[in-house]
Amino acid sequence: MKIGIGLPNQVRDMDPRVLPEWARRAEAAGFSTLGTVGRTAYPGVMDTVALAAAAGATERIGLLSNVLLGPVWPPVLLAKELAGIDGVSGHRLTIGLGIGAREDDFVVDGLGPKGLGKRIDADLETYRGLWDGEPVGGGTNPGVPPGTRRVPLLFGGSAPASYARMAKWGEGYVGGSVPPEMVAPAFDQARAAWTEAGREGTPRLVAIAYYALGDPEQGRGKVRDYYSNFGDFADMIASGVRSTADDLKKAVSDFADLGADELIFNPATDHLADIEALAEIVL
Repeated sequence: MKIGIGLPNQVRDMDPRVLPEWARRAEAAGFSTLGTVGRTAYPGVMDTVALAAAAGATERIGLLSNVLLGPVWPPVLLAKELAGIDGVSGHRLTIGLGIGAREDDFVVDGLGPKGLGKRIDADLETYRGLWDGEPVGGGTNPGVPPGTRRVPLLFGGSAPASYARMAKWGEGYVGGSVPPEMVAPAFDQARAAWTEAGREGTPRLVAIAYYALGDPEQGRGKVRDYYSNFGDFADMIASGVRSTADDLKKAVSDFADLGADELIFNPATDHLADIEALAEIVL
């Protein structure tokens, strides 16, 4: 199982200047992937910006949104931005997509929090068309340069349609930021949907776990804040922030036992020292 690390792009009060250095140090430490968390109505850095910063600061490490809220964006603009990040990075980007659950994240006129399933299905067609070089804006010009590829997609979510969408469009599934025993049924459903769709092999399965080593209590408070509009669920996620070597090693073992292909440790603070501290324990 590969071990990745998240960027602290949606940690409250984070310093945006740490993102390029975080990316460089994570690559040097040997992590497989840099991940992002996506929201609009929160005082962080948009995942596309964080991924672009990471792409420019690194050369080898993978880039992954886990997950980006697709329907909050006009689809042509999002597809073009993602193609640009993928191109700048030398095709290191994978997009984890979700439809969103907080109404305040939908800030674009005409793109409200209703009909999200139908909208993301239509958006996926738009993404593929743009990446394939189809004209945009009613003219004859494509929106992307030659050499643009279809950016690999993973999907999150717990509705049956999410798993079907993954099996049709994606390469795999991103589990939620919940304990392994809650992720296990989702991984099973992802595998089942993959088989039912007649896909060969197995889906790529990515797990997520929060951690904080330098200041665990601050980390738990910031994670609780991020999920505060979900009530008691916020307390559960915050209580699951890993803060000791034993906690982190158990997370690796538990998710490996579930058959995860990769585990992304999302930081609960923007403390740069937590990168090497995590690497010493789990790599």
